Amino acid sequence: MALFKRRRTGKPGEWYYCLEHQKVEEGPECPALNRFGPYPSRIEAEHAMEKAAERNRAWETDPRWHDEPEEPRGGAAGR
Repeated sequence: MALFKRRRTGKPGEWYYCLEHQKVEEGPECPALNRFGPYPSRIEAEHAMEKAAERNRAWETDPRWHDEPEEPRGGAAGR
């Protein structure tokens, strides 16, 4: 008998988008590692990938998140 059972987080009434199965799930069906959420409704969970794409685009175009370009290795001494 196992002393500790591996519990999945989440509760019924919470909606998730499973990245592995590419489907919406209610409650703790898949491990947290493989899902986005929780979302308050099934409809919001259905649009999880769209929301993630929007956030990625916003992040990629945000000038605050881009570092200065690196200088070529060797600099002036390497010429």
